[in-house]
Amino acid sequence: MQTSSDRHEYPAHWEADVVLRDGGTARIRPITADDAERLVSFYEQVSDESKYYRFFAPYPRLSAKDVHRFTHHDFVDRVGLAATVGDEFIGTVRYDRIGAGGRPATGAEADEAEVAFLVQDAHQGRGVASALLEHIAAVARERGIRRFAAEVLPANTKMIKVFTDAGYTQKRSFEDGVVRLEFGLEPTDRSLAVQYAREQRAEARSVQRLLAPGAVAVIGTGRAPGGVGRSILGNIRDGGFTGRLYAVNGALPEGQKELDGVPAFRSVRDIDGPVDVAVVAVPAERVPEVVADCGEHDVQGLVVVSAGYAESGPDGRERQRALVRQARSYGMRIIGPNSFGVINTSPEVRLNASLAPDMPRAGRIGLFAQSGAIGVALLSRLHRRGGGVTGVTGLSTFVSSGNRADVSGNDVLQYWYEDADTDVALMYLESIGNPRKFTRLARRTAAAKPLVVVQGARHGAGPRGHAVRATQLPHATVSALLRQAGVIRVDTITDLVDAGLLLARQPLPAGPRVAILGNSESLGLLTYDACLAEGLRPHPPQDLTTAASAADFHAALSRALADDSSDAVVVTAIPSVGEGSVGDAALAEALRSAAAEQPTKPVLVVHVELGGLAEALSAATSTAPQPGAASGPDPTPRTGERVKPRAAADEGVPADDEGAPAPAPPPEGTHPLPAYPAAERAVRALAQAVAYGQWRRDAADPGRVPEYEDIDERGAAALIEGMLARGQGLTLTTEATCELLAAYGVHVHRALPAPTPDAAAEAARTLGHPVALKATAPHLRHRADLGGVRLDLADEEQLRRAYAELTELFGSPEELRPVVQRMAPRGVDTVVRAVIDPAAGAVLSFGLAGAASQLLGDMAHRLIPVTDRDATSLVRSIRTAPLLFGWRGSAPVDTPALEELMLRVSRLVHDHPEVVAVTLEPVVVAPHGISVLGASVRLAPPPARDDHGPRTLPAY
Repeated sequence: MQTSSDRHEYPAHWEADVVLRDGGTARIRPITADDAERLVSFYEQVSDESKYYRFFAPYPRLSAKDVHRFTHHDFVDRVGLAATVGDEFIGTVRYDRIGAGGRPATGAEADEAEVAFLVQDAHQGRGVASALLEHIAAVARERGIRRFAAEVLPANTKMIKVFTDAGYTQKRSFEDGVVRLEFGLEPTDRSLAVQYAREQRAEARSVQRLLAPGAVAVIGTGRAPGGVGRSILGNIRDGGFTGRLYAVNGALPEGQKELDGVPAFRSVRDIDGPVDVAVVAVPAERVPEVVADCGEHDVQGLVVVSAGYAESGPDGRERQRALVRQARSYGMRIIGPNSFGVINTSPEVRLNASLAPDMPRAGRIGLFAQSGAIGVALLSRLHRRGGGVTGVTGLSTFVSSGNRADVSGNDVLQYWYEDADTDVALMYLESIGNPRKFTRLARRTAAAKPLVVVQGARHGAGPRGHAVRATQLPHATVSALLRQAGVIRVDTITDLVDAGLLLARQPLPAGPRVAILGNSESLGLLTYDACLAEGLRPHPPQDLTTAASAADFHAALSRALADDSSDAVVVTAIPSVGEGSVGDAALAEALRSAAAEQPTKPVLVVHVELGGLAEALSAATSTAPQPGAASGPDPTPRTGERVKPRAAADEGVPADDEGAPAPAPPPEGTHPLPAYPAAERAVRALAQAVAYGQWRRDAADPGRVPEYEDIDERGAAALIEGMLARGQGLTLTTEATCELLAAYGVHVHRALPAPTPDAAAEAARTLGHPVALKATAPHLRHRADLGGVRLDLADEEQLRRAYAELTELFGSPEELRPVVQRMAPRGVDTVVRAVIDPAAGAVLSFGLAGAASQLLGDMAHRLIPVTDRDATSLVRSIRTAPLLFGWRGSAPVDTPALEELMLRVSRLVHDHPEVVAVTLEPVVVAPHGISVLGASVRLAPPPARDDHGPRTLPAY
């Protein structure tokens, strides 16, 4: 590393792993003096044409002076970055700060730099230059550079496209046979959209390479039957994998060429041909050797089922970090370690690289689980409930991330977003490594297809194997933010399957109105009560009586579906007995045919399972193979095979689903109906679907972030810069707080200190009566219930009397810190807060001041930046919102003014990441106007990188 005194300290935070366009990885880092040999080797592998495009002339080799120049940087005015795979450069970028006339310059006064790229020909087309541009632009902004200039030959169309496609505001000119491009580096909506689109394509491709390989090697297949590796090998083989399959075991005897009918080798490097994915099932101490072999053989990705990593303690955590670093050095991504495996049921792939002994039915449900045990329970549950959640479809893909060292739920969301084979996404999460990115991806995914999430470890630390950013937000707040992003958040895996079953089988309801019909009055009333409890609007139940026939059910359901006053129908059914009673198969067909005639509304069935109605409903629609069918796996365990036990109820699978037989195949063109054993479960799933449907409609018009002409963004930036110059982080004084907020049109009522009765009287004369006298000591602040506030003091006599009472009750003025403030119009006391959470990002919160928010936690939350629609819904989201809208004859207050206040606070925090906390309390909302009576602001240096920065993988 460079250590001479004229060099700045090596900026380690510029190092980052990135996913390239083809799904492989590379590492981007600063170039140092130690890279001279690497640079020369890199340049020798670049074609003469690429060299010509870089230097505008034949330039066969770099001189010693060139090498020194390109490897010695001050990391401020001259910066070079390299993209590396292994220990080799595959691309470089550098900028040089320039001043007037394009001459080299130093210092913040020169805010322009010249930028140039060179990418190895073998790696062109992989998005290397685009990734380097994102990172060098972020570095330049950090160093005070606001514009880049680049000179490009007209024939170098690839590089021109890199610049023009980046989305920055550009200016182009042509002079002396050279195209000159100039562009600002401030992120724009278009540049962020381009960045996110590239991120999505790259990360989706990296997961697609793991789930749809052309060749798989299972490393660690024991010579004796049984064991993890041998079981996975058999599962891949018996699942009908369409690609090439290899067994790898370093202890194989010389001359043994097969294992269980699969070509066998002692090392992956002995395989004659490419290997796309390696499933690693060797002891943890042998994994580094295996990873090196895979890297040398150009394996694209790893599924590591081996245990003994971060879940086992500090030594294992360091072993896990080394595993990720080693795999990324070869450009490989990892699922795991400690993974249960992956499944892809696509007919073109049919990959069961997991410990699940049977290949699930092919279908359109994506399933992600961080826990292997819960993954087993969910696979078993989906299999039993009618072909993988839906009757007509089953599972599309399954990913068990294990310790989530590399590939995470975010990556799988990127894949599912564009996967045409996945219609519904179900996720079991025990930790969210990057909540800010997850909510961004979830919002985009949920706008296209339902995303249902259950989160474990909600009330404690996440699993030891997971690296998680610390968050200061309570779980309820995180849940609210996920719902804002369109996530259907449920509490149990039973709810996960119940909601997924409905969303996969039925259309979204257009509203909350529910028709209820069935042959049991009591069951109908239970359903009615459950609807009310979930906030739905049920019609009175229609009782068909226990004598109802299949035709009666068909007619009643047809009428309910045709009724414009209902948005969904819940059918309740109990088994009937006696001569002429309706059979399960006949009832299922009657309901299915009625729903098929009018398929625009969801239909749910609640059944008392004494008969086989649930099976009959699924049987009419399942894609399950018949026993003995050639397309299905042999249900007989193989010799030596380790059979997974059925998940127990205490693992999250209720006993009422145990033992249900697999459904039979459906008639062509039929439509499935979801069936539930309890009214509460059906109605809870319906309520989730209603809320999601409303979110989808609202998301079509998310609102806008208003522009306010009186906002002084530059003035606020200057204030913040000056204040931060005094320290790394500070809570602003009252005067500084008022000045900063005023720059954004938020005006705080003056509060004058009153250290003595005379000072209080003078303050009152300055402000004008009536006034309020308040104690601002921390233990009394915002606690009117303790008596530390005196209101409506009409004259000096009342003020002095109140001053004496406060000091007599609570202590000396030094302890009380009293202030005098002019009385504000009467109204409802509220609180507005904004905070930048290290994990979730910037969050705006609102509630009523006092016990409602402090004791009951009645606060609503939205991610910043907040739109006008967000602000409107935020005000109405708290349980005590009726107090703002004329509850029990009181006057409605000025909620539009309150919403504008929240929008201004949101803009302040969004525009200036240095503002890490804002509290306005109380904000008195009167029938006309608002009054901000108290405010505090905290500043801190902004993070070097955030979610708007360049694409990066989590650091290891």
